Amino acid sequence: MKSQDRGDGAATEGFAPTERTTLRRRPERGCYERETVEKILDEALICHLGFVSDGQPYVIPTIHARCGDRLYLHGSAASRMLGTIRQGMPICVTATLLDGLVLARSAFHHSMNYRSVVVLGTATEVTAPSEKKAALEAIVEHVVPGRMAEVRPPNQAELSATMVLFVPLREVSAKTRSGPPLDAEADYSWPCWAGEIPLRLTASPAVRDPRLGPSIELSQCLNEYQRGGGDKRNG
Repeated sequence: MKSQDRGDGAATEGFAPTERTTLRRRPERGCYERETVEKILDEALICHLGFVSDGQPYVIPTIHARCGDRLYLHGSAASRMLGTIRQGMPICVTATLLDGLVLARSAFHHSMNYRSVVVLGTATEVTAPSEKKAALEAIVEHVVPGRMAEVRPPNQAELSATMVLFVPLREVSAKTRSGPPLDAEADYSWPCWAGEIPLRLTASPAVRDPRLGPSIELSQCLNEYQRGGGDKRNG
């Protein structure tokens, strides 16, 4: 880790860029600040896990949770994906948040506003029962904060059927874009609308399970559910 100067005289703890995480195209969009990385990982509902098995590349969407310097992943104990990854092969985990469409005056300069994180490393299986249980609880809380207090916790059979891995947050980079389109100077007089269409993930009203007892009401954590801003409880 190292301290990075943000340009305003203040230093912030960040991830030291490596040969693999140093941005070469649009380096001005790169960021290695810990706070930025953590906020993106905490807000993103899913990540994509990339690995190579028997010479074949795979990219699999999955749910994650960040706890401190560890990014937890989980799946079936019988999963070929996790069984392959836990052997110590290099993996790549990415998380992306789409913030808006950027509409320029030329087709070439259309873009998107986004925040993304790339994590490189190897995964380690979590075998300690206490950490495994805590990691699975963190994954549930990552999706719906407050939910673990309401539901039945996993039993031993369910814990045995689930594999949990963690990737240390060491070789990490973020990349972001924000703001209006950047047209070629000659195109600013082109007579078409240009600007941004902001996008955000929103939750629709909850739909009751048909088998839900009529006396059970929507809990506060579900009634007030929304995404955005990251889950700050993972420290």
